[in-house]
Order: sequence, then C-alpha cells, then structure tokens
Amino acid sequence: MALSMLNELLIEDPNPPMLLYQISKTAELDTLNYQSCFMQGVFAHFPEILFIHRTYNPVGKVLYTFLVDGPRVQLEGHLARAVYFAIPAKEDAEGLAQMFQVFKKFNPAWERVCTILVDPHFLPLPTLTMEFPAAEVLLSAFHICKFLQGKFYQLSLEQPVERVLLTSLQSTMCSATAGNLRKLYTLLSSCIPPAQLPELHSHWLLNDRIWLAHRWRSRAESSRYFQGLEVTTRVLSQFFGTTPCVEQGMTLLLRYMQQNSGDMASSSLGLSPQNNHAPLDVSPESPRVEQLVEARIQHSLNAICTGPAAQLCLGELAVVQKSVHLIGSGSEKVNIQILEDTHRVQPQPPASCSCYFNQAFHLPCRHILALLSARHQVLQPDMLPAQWTAGCAASLDDILGSKWSETLDKHLAVALLTEEVSQLLQHCSQEEFERRYSTLRELADSWIGPYEQVQL
Repeated sequence: MALSMLNELLIEDPNPPMLLYQISKTAELDTLNYQSCFMQGVFAHFPEILFIHRTYNPVGKVLYTFLVDGPRVQLEGHLARAVYFAIPAKEDAEGLAQMFQVFKKFNPAWERVCTILVDPHFLPLPTLTMEFPAAEVLLSAFHICKFLQGKFYQLSLEQPVERVLLTSLQSTMCSATAGNLRKLYTLLSSCIPPAQLPELHSHWLLNDRIWLAHRWRSRAESSRYFQGLEVTTRVLSQFFGTTPCVEQGMTLLLRYMQQNSGDMASSSLGLSPQNNHAPLDVSPESPRVEQLVEARIQHSLNAICTGPAAQLCLGELAVVQKSVHLIGSGSEKVNIQILEDTHRVQPQPPASCSCYFNQAFHLPCRHILALLSARHQVLQPDMLPAQWTAGCAASLDDILGSKWSETLDKHLAVALLTEEVSQLLQHCSQEEFERRYSTLRELADSWIGPYEQVQL
C-alpha cells in the first residue's frame, strides 16, 4: 500500500520526478533514490558545496539528504536547499557507492562539487572520497554545533555551567572568528572535567579549514542559516525519523514537499540576501494533520486523567501549540526546547520532566506533550501516577491543595527571580554589570557571610 502511495505521487506531480527503488524479498523497501525536477535544477545551479545530513528511523534505515550550501545559495523555505533523497540498502562501502553512483548518473554537475560537508559520525569517508575525488570533505559547522550541544546535555553538568557553555557555543557559531573559537576552546578546557574532555573533540574548534567554509557569513546570516537547518532537520526527523514504516515516512515527506513546492518554486534561484528576512513557518505539518494530532492528545487527556488534571495539562498543551519545540534524541533521554526554556524529558513510563510543573504535580507538562505531538502519539495510562487517573480526584482544589507546599512555593519564587536576574546581568553593559554585581555581593555578604566563604 505504501509503495502504491509513492507511485501516486509521480502521477500527481505535473513534472514527474526521478524515483528509483528496490524491494527486498520480504516486500519491504530496500533502496530508494528521489529527485524532483526543481531539486535537479537547484543542484545544477549550485553544485559547488554539498551538505549531507543523515536521518535514522526506528527500524534502523537511514535517509541521506543532500543539500546545496555556500555563499551563492539564498533560497527560502523548508527543504528548499534539498536536492536529493536516498536510502541505501546498507551503510557499507558497497551500498553507499551504489547510492552515490546513481546520484552522479542523474546529475552531471557532480563533477563541479568542490566541498562536501558531513557530520562527525560519518564513517564511510573513503567511499565518499573515491566517488568525488576532486572534492574536499569537511565537518560541517552545523553538525559540530549539534554534536557539542548533545555532549553538554549528556555530561549532566551543573545547570549554570551548562547554560554558560550553550550560550557561548551559540554566540561563537554566529561569529566563528579564530579568536572566538579559541575562547570557546579555552572555556571547554576549564569547565569540562579532564577525563571527559576528549569526548568533545574540542580540537575541531582550532581546525581553521573547517570554519573557513562557514566564516563568510555575517552574524545575522549565521543565525538564519542555523535556524533554517534546525527546521529542515526537524522536518526530516518528524516525517522519517519517527515513523517505523520506511515507505510511509517517505510518502509523508514527499507529499509535504509537493504541498510546499509552490513556495520553493516562487523563490528564484537568484534570490538576493535582502529578500531572505521573511519569517520562517516552523510547522512541518499541514493544518489538518496537526489538528488531528492535537485532537487525539486532548481526547487521551480527557479519557485518562481526572477533569482537573486534564484542565491543567490542556493549559500546557496550549503553550505547545503556539510555540516552537525542537527535539533532539539521546540514548535514554530526550532534550525538549520550547522557545527559551530547555528541560530534560524521560519518555519511558511514568514520563517525567525536569520542569517545575511536572516536578510539582507529576502531570504531563508542555515538554512531554510536545514530545507526544512530534511522535504522533497520545497519552497512555502508565505515563502518569495513579492518583491522577480518572475518578481519583474531585476538584482542582484537591490537586493544587494536595501538591502545594511552602517549600515548593519558595523554590518557584526563587527560580523565577534567579532567571530574571540572570537575564538582566547577561544583557547589560560591563559598567552596569559591575554595579549590579557589587549590589548582589553586598546582599550576599550581609545575609550569608563574607566573600571568602560564599562564592556568588
């Protein structure tokens, strides 16, 4: 059925794309190569720098997405820079060689590829070098940034240290000068325990050849570049990375591209930089699919939770619906970022999150609901404690009253105040910072002791 859906896409497209696939003996999709006429035209215009991103799905298949990169590329829209999709039979030398050879057969401009950007875990470099002998293979700035972000979360650092590292990383990626990269390298050396420092491969920050391929961008251009790739990789993950059925995942992805082909075609291949400021629509779902997912989550909340508990959780869901949520998967935990608030979600039942709402009420918070929405899943009874299941609480007062404590109330007040003060200190001038810090120093000394005993 899924393969017939793929073939229907060819019929529906007024300019049929190139779609090649092979079926295994068990009637499952073995390999796939896809390129629309628009994608082929984009690559023919901008073949110099090729960016390769890999997306794994739950059954272990991997989708290779080829995107164009470089100073001349000024295309808007999700996946507008994508020029080729491929699923190899295996990620070995033979499977990847076959994939690259099919790509070259349908794209004569491959001979003009000068640079190929890959992720740090890209192992088949010899195969890539053999198939593109004239191209230089480099690590991409985007993938290094995502790699370091993931390592910061995995190391379970103290929250202030983690926040400083993430902020410094973001700032450095938007202005990747040799001096800024050296400062970040020094910061990592001082903040990360020596035994764990090799895991971060911080020497990449000192490899100037990597950053020359990215340094030409201004701070604003770098910010838009990273934001665009973040949205693109999120689209790929939501359609292909969360669907066990490979054929269904590709069908959803290609149908999404067809539905947005008007936006891609409307951005001419010679877009000027000043036209590149349009706000990005970060929702990869069509309104109908998104509304259906949200309705199913609401139904599961109403069916499983008590009325008051569902009321609290629906308030959290309302925040999710109006915000951007970026999801990065780790080995055991999932990192959820909604706007500026980052928290760790433990998806295994009973689901938990590091945010205050979940810690106080033990109910599914906006971060857990964002994860369910992204995976097209619904709330399950084993994801919340028994006392909040239907029929166990009489009113909202029961929930609030049973979970409120003076300690939690103080904790919330202090946490909010600390965050507000932190933001003010980060965004003020050096002179203002010193004045405000001096005030805090005096308060700390008067409350809890002299400087020698208490470090702010």
